[in-house]
Amino acid sequence: MAASVVIGVLSDTHGLMRPEALAALRGCERIIHAGDIGTPAVLDALNAIAPTFAVRGNIDAGAWAASLPATELVDAGAHLIHVLHDISELDIDPAEAGFAAVVFGHSHEPSIERRAGVLYLNPGSAGPRRFKLPVTVARITVAGQEMHPEIIELQV
Repeated sequence: MAASVVIGVLSDTHGLMRPEALAALRGCERIIHAGDIGTPAVLDALNAIAPTFAVRGNIDAGAWAASLPATELVDAGAHLIHVLHDISELDIDPAEAGFAAVVFGHSHEPSIERRAGVLYLNPGSAGPRRFKLPVTVARITVAGQEMHPEIIELQV
């Protein structure tokens, strides 16, 4: 049986890289940031833990963000994960495209849902608290053909 791979997922840091978020992501083999990064220092901190794949969010502007893609494909063992910031901009059928998961952010609301066999994961916001929403990150454990997502609420 193939070893499992753990992928850390976060979004909407808005320039705030919380130590609690970094601690929750330690041990991950890859990290996905679904946009609204805020500053390149956030990506530097994440890359110090594991290779990080990031997309540009609506607040990510300036020279540092110019090279960030609007969408990204992340290899997760036997699976492909499609990453974008705002789910309303999804312009493909993930199941038809062969994606096992879609990771997105923007709303700051964590959610795990499956539609037509595809995992839809919003890790919520790891940055400044918004309204009464929790501060969260997520992990996806990939073991063979299985993908097991979890939301992790940070104690901040």
